[in-house]
Amino acid sequence: MSAGLFGTRLSPETLVYWNLFGGGDGTRMEAMEDGYRKIYGPNSLQATTFAWGNPYYTKVTLATVGNRPPDVAVSHLTRAKPLWDGGLLEPITEADLASVGLSSSDFNQRPWQAQVTDGKNIAVPLDTHPLVMFFNSDVCKQAGLLDGSGNLVTLDDMDTFEAAMAAISKVTGGPAMTIANVGGETATPWRVFWTFYNQHKDAPPFLSDNGSRLTVDEDIFLEVNDRLQKWVKQGWVNKALDYATAESYLFTGKAGLYLEGEWEITTAQSVKGFEFGMVPLPTLYGTPASQADSHTFILPRKNRTDEQRLQAMKFIKAMLDQSMTWAKGGHVPAYLPVAESAEYKALRPQAQYASAAEHAVYDDAAWYGGSGSTFEGIVGAQLGLIQQLASTPKQALSAIKTQLRVFLNTPSPL
Repeated sequence: MSAGLFGTRLSPETLVYWNLFGGGDGTRMEAMEDGYRKIYGPNSLQATTFAWGNPYYTKVTLATVGNRPPDVAVSHLTRAKPLWDGGLLEPITEADLASVGLSSSDFNQRPWQAQVTDGKNIAVPLDTHPLVMFFNSDVCKQAGLLDGSGNLVTLDDMDTFEAAMAAISKVTGGPAMTIANVGGETATPWRVFWTFYNQHKDAPPFLSDNGSRLTVDEDIFLEVNDRLQKWVKQGWVNKALDYATAESYLFTGKAGLYLEGEWEITTAQSVKGFEFGMVPLPTLYGTPASQADSHTFILPRKNRTDEQRLQAMKFIKAMLDQSMTWAKGGHVPAYLPVAESAEYKALRPQAQYASAAEHAVYDDAAWYGGSGSTFEGIVGAQLGLIQQLASTPKQALSAIKTQLRVFLNTPSPL
């Protein structure tokens, strides 16, 4: 018997599912859950949503250690690896996939190969959610940066991109591009840096050996951040804006470009009369790359009968089959029958930035790393100070080294 959230006994056919989706994602996930119930019955699913980030992963960890985990849970791909290293996940075999008509070839190989750990499948990817570039159509048109179809012209080299920012700034009378970096916002500075860092060919990991060694290329770190400070000093990029304000600059025409995760498509679409587009970040350093993560389904460690294992796989398959619902919220489907469908390819602007998923770069594996993690908070805060002109890149790198030292020298507690 499965255990409910408060220790109540559930019917054997009721699958317990945990996730961390709020906002538009939460609404879409609820619709997908209802899709599962329509197939398997109104009492077939108990779905619970917990707070995003570390609180959620702590809950999953403690429940699994206490032998009361859900049957299926959502995990960011970057957070699944520490759970696996802690012995908290069950591998998903080829036989498991085949039991519901799936195989590894049904998935975008970027997230699929990224989840493979120790030669095992530890998660089934639902999507890829990359950092992308939003553009205000009206501002960019005035700057001469749209083609005859209203698409943003290609900006794939540094000189072209900087000329575009200069042209946009003449239109706005202020910044050309916004990047959120204050008000506790540490994720966006990290995502932007990690994108441009990995656009350098053969850039080494920031962390190696599961987070026990700092291996960042200091020259590339300084180059990327010196460039960012140049943009701020030129007035092309904001010095200090919180998440909501950085976004509002795009909506109101105070900026022409905005760097953020594709999930903000829902907010942009809700602004009445606002015309915009979305594209992968320009390749400024030679190698296409976009910082990304993937929402995945995991099987927390527990004793399962063959029937319960099949039940879990049927739930995962039902969610994948509804990936078009999920894609409308901006995330790029990992499940190829949807990603390669005519319906998805006709979806705008989603299909226009979908190629960013092919060049996704995930955060390095570390017990203190991944989306919403301690690592992201420490490094992102220092990167934000660089953008605020409150710290030089060298000073920020020194602070990062100092603040990460205790984590580098501490074995995983899982």
